[in-house]
Amino acid sequence: MRLLILGTGGMARNHAEGFAELPDVEIVAGVDTRADQLAAFCGEYGIPQAFGSLDEALLWGQFDAATNVTPDAAHYPTTMPLLAAGKHVLCEKPLATDAAQAREMAEAAARAGVVNMVNLSYRNVPALQQAARMVGAGEIGTVRHFEASYLQSWLTQPAWGDWRSESQWLWRLSTAHGSKGVLGDVGIHILDFATFIAAQNAREVSCRLATFDKASGGRIGDYTLDANDSVTMQLLLENGGLGTVAATRFASGHLNDLRLRIYGDTGGLEVSFERQQSRLRACLAPDLQSAEWHEIDCPPVVPIYRRFVDAIRGEGAVDPDFARGAALQRLLDRAEESACQGGLSLAV
Repeated sequence: MRLLILGTGGMARNHAEGFAELPDVEIVAGVDTRADQLAAFCGEYGIPQAFGSLDEALLWGQFDAATNVTPDAAHYPTTMPLLAAGKHVLCEKPLATDAAQAREMAEAAARAGVVNMVNLSYRNVPALQQAARMVGAGEIGTVRHFEASYLQSWLTQPAWGDWRSESQWLWRLSTAHGSKGVLGDVGIHILDFATFIAAQNAREVSCRLATFDKASGGRIGDYTLDANDSVTMQLLLENGGLGTVAATRFASGHLNDLRLRIYGDTGGLEVSFERQQSRLRACLAPDLQSAEWHEIDCPPVVPIYRRFVDAIRGEGAVDPDFARGAALQRLLDRAEESACQGGLSLAV
C-alpha cells in the first residue's frame, strides 16, 4: 500500500514511525505548506515525494491512502478532497471542529466506499479493549453508573514545557488561536473511553466549563487565555444509566491519566491508564458480597496503523470510523451548548 502523510508536525512523527514498521506499506509522499519543515521531515524518514499543497499531491495521485495529521481546523477541508479522489483516509482526532462538518465527512466517506478511520489513540489501551469485551459479554450485567476522568497537570507544572512562554502550549489556551479548551482537546478521548466501554451512546448531556485566571489581564502577548481549563459533565445513557465525566489541566500530580469506574447490576470494573500503563480490576459474581476486586489480564492491542492497513486489505474492521468521530463531535457540540446555557441538560 502506498501512503501519503498530510501534515508534518509533531504527531506526524508517530504516524511515520508507526507505518514504517509495516512491511506492506510504502510511505511515498509528504505534504506541508512549510517548505523547510516538509523537506526535513521527508529527509528524516526517506520519503521520496514532497508537495507544498494537497492539490499538487492529488494531481500526482500515485498513492492509495492518506493519514491526515494536519491541525484540527484543517481536517475537513483536506479530508474532503481525499475522499472525492477515492483515497482511504486515517484522520487524527477530532474528525472536525463542529458536528455539521464531521457529519458531512462521514457521509462523504460512506458514499466514496473507502476505508475511513479516526485516530482515537486511547483505543490502543489494552485495559480499555478488555473492559469493553467484558461489558459486551454481559459480565457486569446492565450498566447503571459510571465515573470517568481525564487528568492533566501541565498548568501547574512544566513537565511538557512552559505554557507561559511556548506557543505549542499557549495556543491551547486561546479560542482566537483555534482552541476549544480542555473540552475540545481531550474531551473527545474521555467521552469515547467511557461510552465505548459502556457500549452505550449518550442520550442527554449536561455540562459546566471553567476558565481560571492564569496571567495578568488574562493574556500573554498575542494570546488571550479564554479557553476552558476544566469541564464536568453528566451523561444519561441510552439505557437510562447515569454517569459523570470530568477533564482538567489543573489535576496536580497527574501528568496524563485516564480513569473509569463502571458498574452494572452484576459487577463492576475499574479501568486506568496512568504513566503510560493500563490496568483493569474487576469485582464480579461470586465476589460481590465480599466486595473483592481482582486484577484482569489484558492482551496487547493491534496498533491503529496496522488496523487501518488491514481494513484496506479487507482483513479487519473499520473501527473507529468517521461515523463514530461524527457522533462524538455532536456530543462535544451539545456539551458546549449546555455550558453556554448554564449546564442545562440537552438531548444528544
